[in-house]
Amino acid sequence: MILFKSLRFADLAHQVKGQFKTRDFILHDGHSLRRFSVAGRTQAALAIGAGVTLCFTAYGATQAAASAVALSGVLGGPQGEAAALARLQGEVAAMQAKVEAIKHAAKVHAARVEQRQALIAAVLSGESNGKLALNTPLIDAKTNAVAADVVAPLTKVERDQLALAVRARLVAERRYALAANHFRRLGIAPERFQARAGGQGGPYEPVTGVQAAEANAEAEFRSLFMTWKKLETLEQAVIAIPAMQPVDKVSFTSTFGVRSDPFRGTPAMHAGVDIPGAQGTPVYATADGVIARAERSGGYGNMVEINHGRGIATRYGHLSKIMIAPNTRVTRGQLIGLMGSTGRSTGTHLHYEVRIDGQAVNPIPFLQTSDVLKGATPVEHPLVAGGSDAAN
Repeated sequence: MILFKSLRFADLAHQVKGQFKTRDFILHDGHSLRRFSVAGRTQAALAIGAGVTLCFTAYGATQAAASAVALSGVLGGPQGEAAALARLQGEVAAMQAKVEAIKHAAKVHAARVEQRQALIAAVLSGESNGKLALNTPLIDAKTNAVAADVVAPLTKVERDQLALAVRARLVAERRYALAANHFRRLGIAPERFQARAGGQGGPYEPVTGVQAAEANAEAEFRSLFMTWKKLETLEQAVIAIPAMQPVDKVSFTSTFGVRSDPFRGTPAMHAGVDIPGAQGTPVYATADGVIARAERSGGYGNMVEINHGRGIATRYGHLSKIMIAPNTRVTRGQLIGLMGSTGRSTGTHLHYEVRIDGQAVNPIPFLQTSDVLKGATPVEHPLVAGGSDAAN
């Protein structure tokens, strides 16, 4: 076996040696010929040197390429791949965060536009669905900056809404003042219909820039919202105000206040008004409420008392027939009884009272607020032919 390998090596060496024979070269420089020879050993030495140089050059290029690839992290080792992956993950996370910030800003702006538009419409139209609220959060300056281009159309709408809100608040304040004055003329403090405001406080922390502008807009809409709530509460309270006449045709045989008692002829307080009419004339509730009493009650005879809430009540006396049961909820204009002359009465009529916090007040201003009586000519002489009573 050793002999065979030795023979093969000798044969290979002989073949290589045959490739490097002495060679003659002729060089013609245009004027003369020159001839020189290169020995086989010299050729072999040059070939070996060139081979070694080529090997080192290839090795260096390979190492440089491998280092560049490793640094790029594309085909490099584990550390390069991990760094590249971490960098890509960071970029994706940053993009996702930006998208989420834009989505959040757009959602907040859209909700704010919708809520504010509903509020403005409710104030200007006087109608609402009862679900108005202002609960959208403020957006931080960084998020606003990121989403500025996307939410620009909504931001413009918000600026227009702010200008409209200022005018709407003035309208609401004027309407509230008119309603409040109407209540005061009736002897009713409008504050009794308003919920007591809770306290406010906390350390002062100023805001600036975009946040300040948003905070100012929020404050303006908050003021509009609170004004609207006060106005809505007061206007809804009108349903509890006896502002309808209790019978179709109203005249008076006796008014509210001190009078000569029809039975004794001495001064006595009359806690209501007497409205004459035919036996069985329909009597109606003058405001929404709950029947507190529907029974025989001393000088009132057959009497119905309605609790309208907020300390307001009405009484209907001398009825020939009660048409409603106690604890029944009634609405304005609903039939509750028929006119008669039961109890302490000289003839058929309705004794009608309005009471606030248990105290009788003059019903005539309430009757004059009725839509039916608007523009009607007031009675110059309230004492006309008809029945009278001394219920109180």
